[in-house]
Amino acid sequence: MPSSIDPYSPLSAPTKLSVNINKIATLRNARGHQIPDLLLAAKRCQSYGAQAITVHPRPDERHIRYQDARDLRAVVHQEYNIEGYPSKNFIQLVLECQPEQVTLVPDGPDVLTSDAGWDCLANETLLTEAIAAFRAANIRVSLFMDCDATQIQAAAALGADRIELYTESYARTYVTDPEKAVLPFVEAGILANQLGLGLNAGHDLDSENLAYFVEKVPHLLEVSIGHALISDALYLGLENAIQRYRYQCEIGWNRQS
Repeated sequence: MPSSIDPYSPLSAPTKLSVNINKIATLRNARGHQIPDLLLAAKRCQSYGAQAITVHPRPDERHIRYQDARDLRAVVHQEYNIEGYPSKNFIQLVLECQPEQVTLVPDGPDVLTSDAGWDCLANETLLTEAIAAFRAANIRVSLFMDCDATQIQAAAALGADRIELYTESYARTYVTDPEKAVLPFVEAGILANQLGLGLNAGHDLDSENLAYFVEKVPHLLEVSIGHALISDALYLGLENAIQRYRYQCEIGWNRQS
């Protein structure tokens, strides 16, 4: 059912920052022990201003392990977002952990990092069953999507609560032509709102391109950022990096108003 909200009106509060802690797990796994401590990192991220924590447990557990996802539930007191491909094992894990949000991504076990949005039409049965299972458990469902109007309409028809726009193309083009880079995402944001879908975004957003994206894309509820933020934390410290990204979200939001 279309939303009655004006698709050009600003949000009542700044876009939320979800910190993806996969890279912290990657560093831990390099030595095979518990340093850095993933649970402590999640606690600190929240105390430093992260409004959500995101993890993506892959089948090969090359960064976040399935047990990490279970253990984190006890320490994540902000929004908990678990990403992944809706295999049987993943669905069971999410239902066990009961996060506030699950983000379904189309990449299989051999993919290095997410590199495309869902084809909702080709995967209708898979997604319909997964969405139904999660919504029955009162878990908000977001689908990782490209800026494709037909696919976004299909996501709404499948019963998704939100979509997360795949922003790699924005980050790549932003350097030379910010206005051109952001236009497809503006249009996708308007359409998502008209369809009653909440809007998230993520992938290659960083402290240089984030504020402009938040300013221009309407109704952007949440951004999920991991690689760039954790990389910046190597130079700035984790607290300063998180505060910097929160500030970029607030700058973009203030420019909307």
